[in-house]
Amino acid sequence: MNPFDGSGSPRHDEAEEAADGADSRCPWARFSSWLECVCVVTFDLELGQAIELVYPQDVKLTEKEKTSICYLSFPDSYSGCLGDTQFSFRLRQSVGRRASKLRDDVYNRDAPVTLQRETAHFFGYVYFRQVKDVSVKRGYFQKSLVLVSRLPYTHLFHSLLQIIAPEFFEKLEPCLEAVCNEIDQWPSPVPGLTLNLPVMGVVLQVRIPSKADKPGGSPVRHTAGENLLPAPTVLPTIHELDLFRCFQSVLIHLQMLWELTLLGEPVVVMAPSPTVSSETVLALISSISPLKFCCDFRPYFTIHDSEFREYTTRTQAPPNVVLGVTNPFFIKTFQNWPHIVRLGEIRMAGDLPKQVKVKKLSKLKTLDTKPGIYTAYKTFLHKDKILIKRLLKGIQRKRPSEVQSAILRRHLLELTQSFIIPLERYMASLMPLQRSVTPWKTPPQIRPFSQDEFMSTLDHTGPQLTSMLKGDWMGLYRKFFRSPNFDGWYRQRHKEMTQKLESLHLEVVCEADLLGWTKDKSEVEIVDLILKLREKLIKARRQQLQVKDGVLDKLDAFINSIIGSLPEDLQTVLNTH
Repeated sequence: MNPFDGSGSPRHDEAEEAADGADSRCPWARFSSWLECVCVVTFDLELGQAIELVYPQDVKLTEKEKTSICYLSFPDSYSGCLGDTQFSFRLRQSVGRRASKLRDDVYNRDAPVTLQRETAHFFGYVYFRQVKDVSVKRGYFQKSLVLVSRLPYTHLFHSLLQIIAPEFFEKLEPCLEAVCNEIDQWPSPVPGLTLNLPVMGVVLQVRIPSKADKPGGSPVRHTAGENLLPAPTVLPTIHELDLFRCFQSVLIHLQMLWELTLLGEPVVVMAPSPTVSSETVLALISSISPLKFCCDFRPYFTIHDSEFREYTTRTQAPPNVVLGVTNPFFIKTFQNWPHIVRLGEIRMAGDLPKQVKVKKLSKLKTLDTKPGIYTAYKTFLHKDKILIKRLLKGIQRKRPSEVQSAILRRHLLELTQSFIIPLERYMASLMPLQRSVTPWKTPPQIRPFSQDEFMSTLDHTGPQLTSMLKGDWMGLYRKFFRSPNFDGWYRQRHKEMTQKLESLHLEVVCEADLLGWTKDKSEVEIVDLILKLREKLIKARRQQLQVKDGVLDKLDAFINSIIGSLPEDLQTVLNTH
């Protein structure tokens, strides 16, 4: 069977082959399917933050990437983080870096769009330790262990750091080498599979989500029938955050924050620590799932960042980016930004976390700015008061945080789906009819997207069918059409539909009587057909087109039999071609 064949079901064998086989000759192949590298960043009295160690040692980071990792791996001095601190960052890769194309394509084809491998950015997952130490000149031991990856597996990598970092700070480099060698034995991440990942005497059991999963489906359960010793630690998710903890001081403004994220508006989150900053930014990005956030976002951003000047220039409008910061200096820098979420330490008002207020941007002047959402934005949709009451009641009843998070996640999922389903339905109507796909013509075109035509469908098939929320849905769609999130969604759907048409065309061509067609044709016409079919086959394999089993093999066999019926000189030309 051809390795690129398959039906609509996830093709695990092929995905594993691509993941493991594509780089099997390379050292650290399996390691690199999870992590780019592991860095240790320390504080040097003469150099400041400096990379002490990169593992594997042959990983090539550019000087710019190293500098960024150094500054992003330490909380700034305003955070006053004593003890152990965990947070995340995201940085732009240097131009010209090459990833494993086949592995990325196979993984990204089967993964949900929100969990695809990054092609132009790295994520950094940090475990920072700062403790008093009289043997050090500054009086403090300060070091960060950083996992650098293209995968947005926040929960998995932070759980991994909790296992390896405390041990690393005791035993240092030998411990790190052992851990990296263990990770290099892990099976590669294949969407839809449950994997056991052994590290330092613990086995983490995780399920890699797949595009075929039902959104909001049930979490991972322990797989029976395996007598693993030690018994695995089951991670219910590899990427989800504790949404309730992240949003507890802004619950009454959830609708506004969802809209700002959906529309890709420029937002700055000012937080008391990198942990709160990075978790809040990542929670905002995930709030529009299963829609992919197509703008830039930086869970933790510092004034040393190479994009600092680009993002803080006053000569043009703020870019479509969500930034998480902790340095109060940014209040002055971002005064021309339209939306600033200033978070403080969580304060309780009786049983309930104190909710921040929406304030005018003009109030954002002093360095000791009070917590609040500084914006002039007016929401298109009304607040969901039932949800807020339910969550507040849950706090009073001491409902566990994970249950509150599940309620929040389901609400946001239903809200996003109510918004996106009418768009999906209209987009599907632009697809040509299957009967219009014939073997002797190029596949028909997808009809262009008309915003006016889409708006006219909303009376009968709009969000009101699935959502109780009232408000100006039409206005929200109009604004969404101007956002990078719409552009990203449309391009992805158009690409999928074009590939579907290509697959249908291949199947129709395969079922046609091609041999009969060639009987009364000239050599020139036959050669033309062979070249066109070859081109389609190459494209189908390169794009991993999902076609019925045997289609590509059948076309291959047909091409070979036609070539065999031609004169020898032509056969030689076509075979070398």
